[in-house]
Amino acid sequence: MTRLSLIALAMASTALPAFADEVNIYSHRQPELIQPLLDAFTAETGIAVNVAFVDKGMAERLVAEGDRSPADLVLTVDVARLMQVVDAGVTQPVQSDILNANIPAEYRDPGNQWFGLTTRARIVYASKDRVKDGEVTTYEDLASDKWKGRICTRSGTNDYNVALTAAVLAHHDADYTKAWLEGVKANLARKPDGGDRDQVKAIWAGECDIAVGNTYYMGQMLADPEQTEWANSVRIVFPQFENSGTHMNVSGIAMTKAAPNHDAALKLMEWLSTDAAQKIYAETNHEFPVKAGVERSELVKSWGAFTADSLPLADVAAQRPAALKLIEEVDFDG
Repeated sequence: MTRLSLIALAMASTALPAFADEVNIYSHRQPELIQPLLDAFTAETGIAVNVAFVDKGMAERLVAEGDRSPADLVLTVDVARLMQVVDAGVTQPVQSDILNANIPAEYRDPGNQWFGLTTRARIVYASKDRVKDGEVTTYEDLASDKWKGRICTRSGTNDYNVALTAAVLAHHDADYTKAWLEGVKANLARKPDGGDRDQVKAIWAGECDIAVGNTYYMGQMLADPEQTEWANSVRIVFPQFENSGTHMNVSGIAMTKAAPNHDAALKLMEWLSTDAAQKIYAETNHEFPVKAGVERSELVKSWGAFTADSLPLADVAAQRPAALKLIEEVDFDG
């Protein structure tokens, strides 16, 4: 059975077959975004990799499949989605000196349930025409009156914004975070709507001056002729938390509890943390390698240097339920 056939079967909610010397992945990322990486792994090891794109309900699907699941690995974005599969009880801890050596502690689960593979920063897109250099400073400053009517953002309950709010909560406290959310809401130029690229389009159109977004969307917009003009109207600014760094999140991987191809799956996990794999993965998706010392792509380097927040993502993830509650309390999207 071909890889394309397997993907089609998975999208039809049927199970992926498991074979010897293969690895089956349930991926929240589009298969074409990771295929160059997996092809390189197969060429080097002879182990075939089958990818099923699972857009929604990954944890629920794994729970329903139980021990019969053909999936060996889960590949997804955002620490919240990694924690969803862990909290559902469908993953297993992975003991690997290679993974522990290659992936910094702040980007992996303390219990070895998930491992970050690339990172992305939650930054500010700023109008080149209407925002001066140095005008954007900290995340805390986004609640300042100077931004009144000047901010665009997607929904406050989007996973990426919940993670940012959780990071604010981890650095401060509930009272501060609620007041910060109220301040940012008061500064919005319009109700939250659309995705990160839609916010950049709004800056280009003059509806707002700054927007919160993920770094890799700049690469995606520059690669799309219809969106290049939007991208060229803004610059990336790396805000920091007071006395800390820029908020980061990950794309990451976890091994399922069923994992019928455990050893081959572990080989793939470890290979994904190597220099060669990190370079391919990060460059393909316009993200930052998680392994120290791996060179960034020329485009990503052009966005500038910054200091990453040292707060472990596991600590951020622990604040997510409380952060979501505060977002709802202030009716951020209302």
